[in-house]
Amino acid sequence: MLDTSPRFPHLPAAPGFGYKPQHFAAITQDAAPVEWLEIHAENYMGDGGRPLAQLRHLSEKFAISVHGVGLSIGGELPLDRDHLARLKTLCDWLQPASFSEHLAWSTHDAHFLNDLLPLPYTEATLTRVADHIDELQELLGRRMLLENPSSYLAFDESTYAETEFLSQVAKRTGCGLLLDVNNIFVSATNLKLDPRAYVDAFPLDLVGEIHLGGHDEDEDDHGAPLLIDSHGREVADPVWALLDYTLERSGPRPLLIEWDADVPDWPTLAAEAMRAARALEKVSA
Repeated sequence: MLDTSPRFPHLPAAPGFGYKPQHFAAITQDAAPVEWLEIHAENYMGDGGRPLAQLRHLSEKFAISVHGVGLSIGGELPLDRDHLARLKTLCDWLQPASFSEHLAWSTHDAHFLNDLLPLPYTEATLTRVADHIDELQELLGRRMLLENPSSYLAFDESTYAETEFLSQVAKRTGCGLLLDVNNIFVSATNLKLDPRAYVDAFPLDLVGEIHLGGHDEDEDDHGAPLLIDSHGREVADPVWALLDYTLERSGPRPLLIEWDADVPDWPTLAAEAMRAARALEKVSA
């Protein structure tokens, strides 16, 4: 009987990085210390060609996490049926170790907005997000992870703190959570919150992945610090410190380095992954 079980059913509690095709040769020759890879689902929804051929080769050597950026989980309209069908085809073929999406919206009427936009944390939003996640998980036949956003403003109408909102979504749907530590730091700086208090309030037992990425520094119209979640540079030292604080409470988790803009050469990314490995080693010991 043909074995259709996934080669890597779980992500290891080890460093991973967001795969870019220009690094294919380097990582197939020597990926250390990276043990798993993340892809963006929307880049692999075609019918064939080099991207899928390379992904098939990588999936034989690495656990793969599929990260969606276009479902608009928080959007007011129903989830796009064509997008869902393409996503299911990808996941059925690839059998990834993990699938995740953002707590955000990116569609309005027939328009797709090239951004991940924030939501008010209300009962109506909670019901809508939970319904969309239920639909998605039933279609894919797998549990998804929901990622905390990076925020630049807060809604007066919100009746839930973000950590409580995410907890309630997970409780209603059975989904897991993806904790982006850089997003915590960006949001806390922009909204003048305590990032460690956010970690303390987060349901860490539900975390299936932790993400790290770089951010850019700017100022708002009043001269106050404004951080932009750019994924275009190395992880900042305060974010590494917040990661240490988080791992001390969560224990080891799959830990991803995201670098999506101004992507550097492989040795630069490997150096960031090595720093992630050292952070995990401290709590593993």
